Amino acid sequence: MPKKQQLKPLKAYANEKFLNSSHARAVRILSEYLEPESRFEKYRVKSTVVFFGSARVKPPEVSRKNFLKIRQKVSAYNGNAPQKFKALYALAKREMDMSRYYTEAAELARLITEWSIRNFSDHRHYVVCTGGGPGIMEASNRGALKAGGKSIGLNISLPFEQMPNPYISGELSFEFHYFFMRKFWFVSIAKAMVFFPGGFGTLDELSEVLTLVQNSKTEKLPIVIYGKSFWQKVLDFDMLMNLGMISRRDAKLFVFAETPQEAFEYLKANLKNGKS
Repeated sequence: MPKKQQLKPLKAYANEKFLNSSHARAVRILSEYLEPESRFEKYRVKSTVVFFGSARVKPPEVSRKNFLKIRQKVSAYNGNAPQKFKALYALAKREMDMSRYYTEAAELARLITEWSIRNFSDHRHYVVCTGGGPGIMEASNRGALKAGGKSIGLNISLPFEQMPNPYISGELSFEFHYFFMRKFWFVSIAKAMVFFPGGFGTLDELSEVLTLVQNSKTEKLPIVIYGKSFWQKVLDFDMLMNLGMISRRDAKLFVFAETPQEAFEYLKANLKNGKS
């Protein structure tokens, strides 16, 4: 009777079924630590300035085009536009107003990148880092590219697909599965952070970073909360202090900024001259 031919077994690290199973979760987590670490080492990235903010903020050229299109439709009704068009007009107007933050994020990223390239050697300068998606993230990567610098995109796989924006340096574009590993890399080599207006994700990142710094779980670093009028409506820090939920000292963990130049001057004065 002929012998049954034995198939050569797969090595564990080549077994995709195993690697994607619950048993290999620790391997996948470790991969999201080691693979970015190896790339940052290869491309000599040691210090970042991280930009956070909404994915929903549109570029001014897009929001203005949408606004003019809707306004034309509303005007055609001579003051008797249906409620649907009035709502669309209000939305388009709001999006156009918020697009200033896109412009200002791009400008701040440009200023930081130009200053860094001009003043520090390649392995010492500060690299703009974002979550890799659209909106404020796109604007920040775009500003860094305009300045002639590289920038990082730490994307995350989501139920609704979030593609990397086209302004990230290709060799520094990542996609994470685990939110906590992505957050680790936001914080691990950050030397400053800027929080533009945003939603749940930005609020989560802001509160987590402030908690880490407050409790000395990461080194103290410059934190800019950009857009005081927006943030004071969203988070009432004075009330938190008055109720004893945070201390006066905690309120000194960050500063507000209203213009790219104001934020840039603060960051420039408080970054550690590339000696991180």
